[in-house]
Amino acid sequence: MKARTLYDKIWQAHLLKQRDDGMALIYIDRHLIHEVTSPQAFEGLRMAGRKPWRTDANFATPDHNIPTTSEERSQGLAGIKDPVSKLQVKTLDENCKEFSIFELEMNDERQGVVHVVGPEQGATLPGMTIVCGDSHTSTHGALGALAHGIGTSEVEHVLATQCLMQKKMKNMLVQVNGQLSTGVTAKDVVLAIIGQIGTAGGTGYTIEFGGQAIREMSVEGRMTVCNMAIEAGARAGLVAVDDTTLEYIEGRPFAPTGALWEQAAANWRGLVSDEAAEFDRVIELQAEDIAPQVTWGTSPEMVAPVDGLIPDPIQEQDATRRGNIQQALDYMGLEGGTPIQDIKLDCIFIGSCTNSRIEDLRGAARVVEGKQLAENIELALVVPGSGLIKKQAEVEGLDQIFVSAGLQWREPGCSMCLAMNADQLGPGKHCASTSNRNFEGRQGFRGRTHLVSPAMAAAAAIHGHFVDVRDLV
Repeated sequence: MKARTLYDKIWQAHLLKQRDDGMALIYIDRHLIHEVTSPQAFEGLRMAGRKPWRTDANFATPDHNIPTTSEERSQGLAGIKDPVSKLQVKTLDENCKEFSIFELEMNDERQGVVHVVGPEQGATLPGMTIVCGDSHTSTHGALGALAHGIGTSEVEHVLATQCLMQKKMKNMLVQVNGQLSTGVTAKDVVLAIIGQIGTAGGTGYTIEFGGQAIREMSVEGRMTVCNMAIEAGARAGLVAVDDTTLEYIEGRPFAPTGALWEQAAANWRGLVSDEAAEFDRVIELQAEDIAPQVTWGTSPEMVAPVDGLIPDPIQEQDATRRGNIQQALDYMGLEGGTPIQDIKLDCIFIGSCTNSRIEDLRGAARVVEGKQLAENIELALVVPGSGLIKKQAEVEGLDQIFVSAGLQWREPGCSMCLAMNADQLGPGKHCASTSNRNFEGRQGFRGRTHLVSPAMAAAAAIHGHFVDVRDLV
């Protein structure tokens, strides 16, 4: 048999029908659902008189529209002030009840960001095909699953048929060789990758991340990397299964147990690319060359090391790129040639499906412990990715560390990642954010977003501007 990549193996195991024009029909193992992209899909089922093909393959939770203050959350639906947001959350609850779909409701202790609670509950398993009406479904690829976002019409299609029409992607390998320096994290790795290949570099590909630096990451770190495969232009991101993967999954509520666990684990160990497998494109980075990263513009590829400078458009030879740089700088209120560490900040956001797991919170807490929020920081939010992560952090005393330092400790949700709830960045304000997108208006109208790691965001909270966390460890 021809040597196969990990992507090839999962694809072929789920392929039902292949057409001559390249379009294929594949089976979907897990469908994750949230409140924003599902109402129309459920209504479509209702109008057609259909029911979900496999209710047990679906897993739902609200996350985008829900408030994150304790006062608002304690009121349940009544605490959601925006009528559209309230309607979307209420509709999800009603749809899940009507169609017998498992849901972690807003005030369930296990609720959280869908791409956090899926793996946390063991609903994400190696070798699965996983879809969700959300682009950052690629997160789940960290566990050796083929996962990607779909549109609302496709949400309905998967609900009704448990299948999906799509074309197979090409294979890309991003190899991160060597060991990361102290203070450099998974977030810095993926931002460095995007900085090298650009936001279109992965277009048409599924990216497998490999190399020593990836293998030495926790599953949480691998999730951060796969989460932002989308920002690199790819449809999905993947990491091969290893002992780290299996140790993470074992014992989780939705994971198999007993003899089924042993059988599954033995099978999952084969979810690696064959040694002789050929990739359509290979990118290599040296881990020791990666510094903490900071985005300075309005695209994730507009990124620089923390000890670097904002690019000067005058020095850019390509006219199109020069114009793009200038446009981004105008929006961000920055000047080319400015040291990254001179960027002053107004807000801090630690959270999102990219960086809201216990590992992220621990890293941020270590930086702020015993220190105080800088006077120029108007708002600093720490938003855990799930109720269980929040509970664990409180057991460890992380919440008290944040609160003592002047940061706000919130309830789980998407929060300031995307300005779809009450947590929004004000016009002209600069925010150090651990989320995944820095587009114009992403965190709020005219808001200015700088993507960084949790440790970098925490350090910025204390100093009021970006600093090199490597100098603090």
